[in-house]
Amino acid sequence: MVKSLRKWWPLFLLPTALSFAFGFVIPFAEGLYLSFCRFISISNPKFVGVSNYVAALSDPQFSHAFWLTALFTVVITVLINVIALAIALCFTRKGLRGSNSFRTVFFMPNLIGGIVLGYIWQILINGVLTNVGQQLLALNTAAGFWGLVILMLWQQIGYMMIIYIAGLQSIPSDYLEAAKVDGATAWQTLWKVKIPNLMPTITICLFLTITNGFKLFDQNLALTGGAPDHSTELLALNIYNTFYARAGAKWMGIGQAKAVIFCILVICISMIQLKATQSKEVQQ
Repeated sequence: MVKSLRKWWPLFLLPTALSFAFGFVIPFAEGLYLSFCRFISISNPKFVGVSNYVAALSDPQFSHAFWLTALFTVVITVLINVIALAIALCFTRKGLRGSNSFRTVFFMPNLIGGIVLGYIWQILINGVLTNVGQQLLALNTAAGFWGLVILMLWQQIGYMMIIYIAGLQSIPSDYLEAAKVDGATAWQTLWKVKIPNLMPTITICLFLTITNGFKLFDQNLALTGGAPDHSTELLALNIYNTFYARAGAKWMGIGQAKAVIFCILVICISMIQLKATQSKEVQQ
């Protein structure tokens, strides 16, 4: 059996390797090359060097989108993980009736598509919560920003809660019993026992919320569309608008350069976060 696996493992690996190559490696390499070109069609690009990157980095809308996305990501990362962990702690308490039903209810918003969620919350905020028609999100930058935050909280908290519940249930009961015998309070048990053993789970949840925050597109497009005057435009929507909404070969190349910068940025931030949190993990 082992000899057969050693002999035929390339054959089993081939479908996945081909899918990864044609679905990611080749498109990424082609996109990287196009970021140095001016083009309308990818069949006839004109190489222009680093001018697209210079234009992208000097675009004030791109800079504004970056800082807004960074602020947005920090806010939702903190709020989603704190609230999701708090709910998970409540649902893992002994004697709580109906916890499975509540878990299902909290998880359900994650099953709804981002575009649909954006339009639902646009109606709620503009037409129901504020009773001002279709004006608030289109005219108020702060309302648009916090509308996106509320939308992401509503969608993501239930998903992260499920992951935290799994992490809490995997903590050895001996640790919790030992803390109880030693007279630790609930707060001390949380900080000294549960959270250190939850670090692998926290690593996953932080990674997901950070990457989801930076990559947010469809909810941003549906809820605010970047209004008013691109002030609520996050990075992904800014790249989309640069590539498609601005006419000409010049802007397509700049949009491609922004996409490459965006990709590298998300990878670097994610790797830093993974390195930082994995160093805090404890061995059980």
